[in-house]
Amino acid sequence: VNFISHTVVVGFTAGAGLLIISTQIRHFFGIDMPGGISFAETVQHTLAGLDDIDWIATAIGMVTLLSGLLVKRRFPRLPYMIIALLAGSLVALGLKLVPGIDAASHIRMVQALSGLVPAFSPPEITLETLRKTLPIALAVAMLGLTEAVSIARAIANRSEQRIDGNQEFIGQGLSNIAGSFFSAYASSGSFNRSGVNYDAGARTPLAAVLSALFLLLIVLLVAPLLQFLPVPAMAGLLFMVAWGLIDIGQMRSILRTSRAEAVVLRVTLLATLFVELEFAIYAGILLSLMLYLN
Repeated sequence: VNFISHTVVVGFTAGAGLLIISTQIRHFFGIDMPGGISFAETVQHTLAGLDDIDWIATAIGMVTLLSGLLVKRRFPRLPYMIIALLAGSLVALGLKLVPGIDAASHIRMVQALSGLVPAFSPPEITLETLRKTLPIALAVAMLGLTEAVSIARAIANRSEQRIDGNQEFIGQGLSNIAGSFFSAYASSGSFNRSGVNYDAGARTPLAAVLSALFLLLIVLLVAPLLQFLPVPAMAGLLFMVAWGLIDIGQMRSILRTSRAEAVVLRVTLLATLFVELEFAIYAGILLSLMLYLN
């Protein structure tokens, strides 16, 4: 992992951001298109459906997106995502009250979550399961470890701390082993959360533990309220989240300063968008290692 370029993470997360945006286009603009289609097919359906844009859904999504961006820029200490969702929900409610507009038929709502904590579910460890999941699991592990170490190094440069890569791997491995007993996603570090956490005054891993506990409480308390959340508002919020994954500054720097790293960036980004995700990770990592050894 020490030899893998951070450019792989930059390219993959940028591609992931664009994929998230592509999955939300149909909800944001109210365009009818099948789910689970590729990035290229989504672009084709979007261009073909420009005449069928639902302006009520688009207005809700746009208000959510713009209000979130405005609050984030002008009042960075406020919870801009919550404010953005409230703004989108209020616009949806207002449109439903306007006479002559059948807004209810145009606005889909998110269904309420159960508000239950994840149930204990031990993973099924069989040869067949390992055969199916090992290639993808290895790719996810390599990307997660590369990202975690990259983030740790970036924070260590600011805090003047020494990073032990082996301890990072042990901590992340134990976290994912424990999570697998509760159907958890594979976890890693987050550039956005780590930066915000450090700027807020966090100095030890206990800050992340407390953050997780508070998040669990919020999920239990807020889950029933999701039934009042419009799907276009959620799409607008996810547009904002996805755009945050695309590090334009770093990509410009890479393209400007290193021809070899620029190749790694382009290959990883394009493979993420147009090929399978695990192939994109392997391609970026192998190309990065080859260029480094060369």
